[in-house]
Amino acid sequence: MSSTAKPYLGKTVPEKKSEKREKTVRRGPFSSLGRRIMAINLFSVIFLAGGILYLDQFRDGLIEARFQSLSINSRMIAGALGETALQEVSLDGEIQYLTLDSLTIKRVLRRLSIITNTPALLFDREGNLIADSRRLISAGRNIVFEELPPPEIKSPIRVFFEELYDTWERLIPTSNDYELYPANPIPSGKDFEEVGWAINGDGGRMTRQTRDGELILSVSVPVQGFKHILGGLVLTESGNAINEAVRSAQVTTLIVFSVTLVITLLLSLFLARTIASPIHHLAEAADKVRLGIGRRIVIPDFSDRKDEIGDLSTSFRAMTTALYDRLDAIEAFAADVAHELKNPLTSLGTAVQAFEQVKDEESREKLRSVLASDVKRLDRLITDISAASRLDAELSRAEGETVNLKSLVEGVVDTYETTQMFTSVQFEVELPEEEVTVEGLPSRISQVLRNLIDNAISFSPDDGRVRVRLQDGDDHVEVVVEDDGPGIPKNKLKDIFNRFYTERPKSEDFGRHSGLGLSISMLIIEAHGGEIIANNRHSSGGVIKGAVFTVKLPK
Repeated sequence: MSSTAKPYLGKTVPEKKSEKREKTVRRGPFSSLGRRIMAINLFSVIFLAGGILYLDQFRDGLIEARFQSLSINSRMIAGALGETALQEVSLDGEIQYLTLDSLTIKRVLRRLSIITNTPALLFDREGNLIADSRRLISAGRNIVFEELPPPEIKSPIRVFFEELYDTWERLIPTSNDYELYPANPIPSGKDFEEVGWAINGDGGRMTRQTRDGELILSVSVPVQGFKHILGGLVLTESGNAINEAVRSAQVTTLIVFSVTLVITLLLSLFLARTIASPIHHLAEAADKVRLGIGRRIVIPDFSDRKDEIGDLSTSFRAMTTALYDRLDAIEAFAADVAHELKNPLTSLGTAVQAFEQVKDEESREKLRSVLASDVKRLDRLITDISAASRLDAELSRAEGETVNLKSLVEGVVDTYETTQMFTSVQFEVELPEEEVTVEGLPSRISQVLRNLIDNAISFSPDDGRVRVRLQDGDDHVEVVVEDDGPGIPKNKLKDIFNRFYTERPKSEDFGRHSGLGLSISMLIIEAHGGEIIANNRHSSGGVIKGAVFTVKLPK
């Protein structure tokens, strides 16, 4: 494969499932993720608003406060009425019957009701109505003209929400949480349960409502004189003020809720677009890459976001670039294979045609050797091409392990010293004292080392030396292979790693090497995250003394 393709060790390649292409998922402007973001944010706001609009505790607190005020006023008025009843007793010794049914009592009740601004009903011990402050006040007061304060100026927004609240309230049926207030124009003690409690000496409180839903609060206390219960006093108060206070709080809450809802909705939309929209664009681009729409699909770049989506975009772009590079490498590899196979096939075809036409046995023997050489060359090419094509997949699936480079280099060089013992090439090995380890595939690293040593041996002259050094650095390890050959042309230091490139000694038989050795070596080293560099050795005078291959592997 091409040296530009970079497989990664230990990465599992998913199996190919089906050749049938799936349809692209069409996603609307409001994706599922965006809807979930808005739903979660809006739910909390709506739930909070529902809890605030349900102001039972607030209403109960206001009712309790009004009851306390009524209780204080009722005790004060009852005490005043009792003292007034005592003043009706004659001082000449003749004890008169204590009663609340007198003009003085009614005047006191009228005056105190005006001061406290609280309607009052006075009943005797039999539950009969003695006095009604509303009738006393209306009958005894003069008409007073007072200039009313200017009406409260409300903002259009509050007016709108008040009308909206009133409309909503009219749609909800009136609840009958309390018993109805007696509609009798002349009430009696039978209409008010709390009157019986007061006549029996106990106070009481009641909450009632009219048919229109208006609250009426009432408090009853006994009226005493000389430790005798003379009757019962009932103070009543309309709950309009309470309803208005609750209504005002609910309207204010509705305004705050609406503003919060709009802000939350806008922020949710912004958040959804910030998160869901980029993911949507990335998914669309990935679908286009999968379906092969266009030669090269540009994945959107969100790396400037500096967040997880930016990281996802960067990873997608890198993955897509690697995929396209792999496809380009496969296409280039196929073209190179076709070109390299074409040469021996052409030679074979020419030799076969000539063999049929030539009758001379000596010429036929030469053609037979050409045919045998081309067949061997084809066999070698096909073998190396097969190994190169399998190598990429193997490197992608293989799991790395800890490799002891010192032992590996020592073992490979020992093998060559044993097999090359009848040649004039000498080996020099420099190894560190400490163990040197890297993560990788020992068989493939050994293959690289053998390829480099084979090249060094083939280019070394008689009595030449092949030097192998292992050097341990701070963050990487270097394996250096040197020879005493003619070196590498300066303009070919990178080309020698291309597929099917050959620059062989003149004495070597043609077609003995396929030109894939260094290309495979670079592929293996890059799969391990390292690099391989070719250079020349020079003398002090600048003369080339041999080639140097340096392999760098990360620790």
